[in-house]
Amino acid sequence: MSNAAGHSPRLWGLVAREIWRRARRRIRTGPVYRWRFAGRTPERVLIAPPDLRLADPQIASEIYFGRFPLAGRMVDTGGRSPFEIQEASAAWKRSLNSFRWLRHLREAGTELAAGNARALVGDWIAVHGSHIEGLAWEPAVTARRVMAWMQHSTVVLQGAEFSFYRAFLRSLAVQIRYLRSMAPDMPDGEERLRARIALAFAALSLPVSTATLRSATRNLADELDRQILPDGGHISRNPMAVLELLADLLPLRQTYANQGQTPPPALLGATDRMLPALRFFRHQDGSLARFNGMGATIPDRIAAILRLDDTAGQPLLHAPHSGYERLSVGTTTVIADTGMPRAIEVSAGAHAGCLSFEMSADRRPFIVNAGVDAYGPAEYRVLARATAAHSTATLNDTSSCRFTSSGRIQRLIGTALVAGPKRVRVRRTDRDETQGFAAAHDGYVAPFGLVHERELSLSGDGGQLSGSDRFRRPNGQPPRTGARDRAAIRFHIHPDTELMRDPDDRLVLYAQGAPAWTFSCEEIAPAVEESIFFAGISGPRRNLQIVLDVPLAQTSEVRWRFMRTEIEDAGEQGADRAQ
Repeated sequence: MSNAAGHSPRLWGLVAREIWRRARRRIRTGPVYRWRFAGRTPERVLIAPPDLRLADPQIASEIYFGRFPLAGRMVDTGGRSPFEIQEASAAWKRSLNSFRWLRHLREAGTELAAGNARALVGDWIAVHGSHIEGLAWEPAVTARRVMAWMQHSTVVLQGAEFSFYRAFLRSLAVQIRYLRSMAPDMPDGEERLRARIALAFAALSLPVSTATLRSATRNLADELDRQILPDGGHISRNPMAVLELLADLLPLRQTYANQGQTPPPALLGATDRMLPALRFFRHQDGSLARFNGMGATIPDRIAAILRLDDTAGQPLLHAPHSGYERLSVGTTTVIADTGMPRAIEVSAGAHAGCLSFEMSADRRPFIVNAGVDAYGPAEYRVLARATAAHSTATLNDTSSCRFTSSGRIQRLIGTALVAGPKRVRVRRTDRDETQGFAAAHDGYVAPFGLVHERELSLSGDGGQLSGSDRFRRPNGQPPRTGARDRAAIRFHIHPDTELMRDPDDRLVLYAQGAPAWTFSCEEIAPAVEESIFFAGISGPRRNLQIVLDVPLAQTSEVRWRFMRTEIEDAGEQGADRAQ
């Protein structure tokens, strides 16, 4: 970790911009400038854009009885307005005020659900509508709410009296004008792009001038061109960002067409690139690779998005702009992080996982990274971002990236990544039917004077993953004689995969209904240690990890291998649990 005194001028510049941004927001929402958000009330909603996110009518029933299952927490309001609950977490309050849960009430399809939706929207207007302040009016929360109110306006306005209809449209118009004012100064990244998406939705769904629609389209296009990389990844390098943004961009693309408008080329190009990128990050079991902020995956969500992919082709194997490599042969898939950290402005969720990889086979996950617990304690997210939480090598128990540790700075901009690899070299080594790559990063040069090199190769039948890890000085020479540096090469095992020892004392990875995989290493005897898998759907789970403890003065190169074996049931072969 770095302390505040060692932070770069770029970080201090980011802190200064955030302080100025918050000051401007307070000024703009104060009594002197609040008049800017007043104006004409639209007469009607022209169209309710579609919502691709999964809906569950059972949640509508829970909400009717005052129980709100949001942000990983169930809060019982006890008959009070949910918008007056103070004891809930900030994540729960943001989810509540975002109104994405309206989709569950729409899915219920009953008059009771429509009445409940109308009552809750009216409640929000009464509690927060006249005071532009606090968490409910954070620009990111407002953008989500604007989209949700428009997407589910049919259920909210079903059977509404004229007075409520006007109050709804009046509040929606104020929120849109407020968001239009705030969007240019929002922090860089996914939320700023989502604000531009919300404003484009608004320009299509409400009666506006041609100039307003043109401006919203232009601003959206500029943000898409800047944030969506040529290979379809997002500048944050988080696979979840690709999934979440596609869930907004695909309905927007359809809304342009439904309104007889030509979608901007930037929108068509972005979605056409992002759909193959989503396939790139998808494992054999349907989950997304756990890199740089990715947590639990609900496979049905991905399937709902990919149903709109007309190409339905095979994913690419090389994502150079996002910084990832993919090996895929037969029923085996390997996805690896081979990229440098992106700009500090979008690094609040970045991980120190350079050269880590995940492996799935036969619709089962085997080797994983820890992932993140999106709604768990803050200290869990710090642990999940460390190099040791990834299936790669650490040197001297140190992460390859450094993060801000100043509490004051974290409260302003989050835990930004302030130092890490400055150069990552990658080359594909595909040959005949075999797929592979070699990569190296310099994240350990500054503290220890060593470069980490990793090479992976997947055999032509997908039955053998061979790997090697080397540690060299920048001039290519091995570590100095007598050096006390130690490397720990980790392979985190998915908690649904059992780790056993066969009668020959080899480590065997076994998942129900799939062939087993045997791990071997000639130079170092593997150890088995406990670990934590943060990306479980129901929260963190205990799992195991294989660890190779390497004294670099004696061994600077380690070769290892995972080989598929046709043991259908490891128990029949006399295998014992490794721990």
